[in-house]
Amino acid sequence: MAEPWLSTVTKLTEFFSADQIEASARRTKFVQRASKITGKLFLAWVTFGRWSAPKTTLAQLAAKAAQVEQPVDVTPEALQQRMNERAGAFLRDMIQTAFPQLHTADTVGDETLFAAFGRVHIADSTGFGLPESLKEQFPGAGGSGAKAGAKIQLVWDYKSQTFDPFALLPWNIPDHTYGETVVELAQPHSWFLFDLGYCKLAAFAKIAAAQASFLSRLNHQTTLREVVGGRHQLLELSRCLAYETRSLLEAAVVLGARERVAARLIAVRMPEAIVNERRRQARAVAKKRGYTPSQAHLTLLAWNLFITNVPATVWSPQTVCVAYSVRWQVELVFKTWRSGLHLATVTTTTKHSTLCYLYGRMLLILLTYALCPTLRATVWQKQQRELSLLKLVRHFQAGADHWLQSLFQNSLQLTAFLSRACAAAERLVRKAVRKRRTSAQRLRDSLGPQLDFFEPALALAA
Repeated sequence: MAEPWLSTVTKLTEFFSADQIEASARRTKFVQRASKITGKLFLAWVTFGRWSAPKTTLAQLAAKAAQVEQPVDVTPEALQQRMNERAGAFLRDMIQTAFPQLHTADTVGDETLFAAFGRVHIADSTGFGLPESLKEQFPGAGGSGAKAGAKIQLVWDYKSQTFDPFALLPWNIPDHTYGETVVELAQPHSWFLFDLGYCKLAAFAKIAAAQASFLSRLNHQTTLREVVGGRHQLLELSRCLAYETRSLLEAAVVLGARERVAARLIAVRMPEAIVNERRRQARAVAKKRGYTPSQAHLTLLAWNLFITNVPATVWSPQTVCVAYSVRWQVELVFKTWRSGLHLATVTTTTKHSTLCYLYGRMLLILLTYALCPTLRATVWQKQQRELSLLKLVRHFQAGADHWLQSLFQNSLQLTAFLSRACAAAERLVRKAVRKRRTSAQRLRDSLGPQLDFFEPALALAA
């Protein structure tokens, strides 16, 4: 029986077809006449050539060009000259080509998780500083931070382990602004998991109107109305929780003065040590900005507050608490980008060389993560074990120079190399068996008999 990942290996082999890459290079005018620096060589340089070490110099890249099957003699200066506006256009075009070819949501690992939903979208972003030469195109967050900066907005489909929108934006664009793009994905029976930065009632209203579901933390400034006997009455949440003795509460509410989005409010009391630390941080921030935190805000910091429109018949309050912890899977994705793919290790200083570096990192992310869905499904189906994204990326990174050299071999040799890498990954990239349960394990447990919701609540606050 053919391995599931063979189909992705075939797609990757087709993607690296010289004809396709050179057509893009000519279309974007990166290559206009015969040159030693072809589109494929340049793409290989900025992706796999810069993978084995976080700080790869142009001289090292030039040396690697002499190690491929048909060696290319090129100087660091010639390579620097080719990192121009046309090179950036070429790499952006290849990103747009790679996305639909390699990231299709047609593979699911564990069918039991999120069985009620067709798609599971988790939205988040990661930011990093850039050289000051990019401050006009990528302004920073302001204040005492870097004058130039970027963030990558990601929507991660948890069930298929693929990317939906994947965009490089200036750091000063708020997450909730990009949330308007995210909600365009809303379809019946899809589910969205948001960080607090994406909390925007208009987005929730659009999701609900599309017969989709959402889960988010509650912004303390949100107007709440409680549904009592079919009637709506203003809910002063801090006053209600100030003397509450229970550890878990649920109420039917309506969100917003204008939007009127029907939702469930779920409140989970936090341990005293966590509450004290939250309040200490809140007072420190308020002092720095010249104001005093309100008593209402300090009261609400004693609770984790969630809002969702997933019916209680689908998820109990305990399961909602556990489901939110799945959001940390995106943080693991970002960790692999930074530590295994060197996303934020920007050593360039000029505008176009920096953009070529960033577009090269984004391409490398798309190329390596293309193998994740089928490998994850294979590891789960064969061994009932979860795949570690960090181990997978580091496994591939260990052979980065072999990836580079294989790109310039024939398609059969490239397919054989990728197949060997995937076969080895099945054995080497499983999550370790630990006493501390993963988010997926806790969610799977919560869908059975309800025993204890405090473990996931503590995990959320960590």
